[in-house]
Amino acid sequence: MELKMQSLPAFKLVVWTLLTLVSLHFGSGAKCGTNSPTVKQTQVGFNNPPKFMVEVQNNCPMCPVINIHVKCGSFSKALVNPKLFKVLAFNDCVVNGGLPLGPLQKLSFNYSHQKYLMYPTTWYFQCE
Repeated sequence: MELKMQSLPAFKLVVWTLLTLVSLHFGSGAKCGTNSPTVKQTQVGFNNPPKFMVEVQNNCPMCPVINIHVKCGSFSKALVNPKLFKVLAFNDCVVNGGLPLGPLQKLSFNYSHQKYLMYPTTWYFQCE
């Protein structure tokens, strides 16, 4: 009986530690829920080639988002400053050099070309 009483505080400590670690691991997703980053394109020039404004937005009101990768087809690296939007490979571009976009922050750039299909493929929220 005495052995069981001594092991109870240790058991509580182990359970509390595990619950804390699980909440930290899954907490970032809970804070942002379905507020994933978005890519919006608006045609702003109607010459040939047309001109598009691209807005990448972090839609999470609580946490910065980092390392946003975007499906970008055969987007040409010559069309935009690579600090804003860098072509890594076919269909893989990174926003802001992988650096954070703050909560609800937008990053925008323009390019002149036929419209490329773009949407976020991977990203990570940085929640405390």
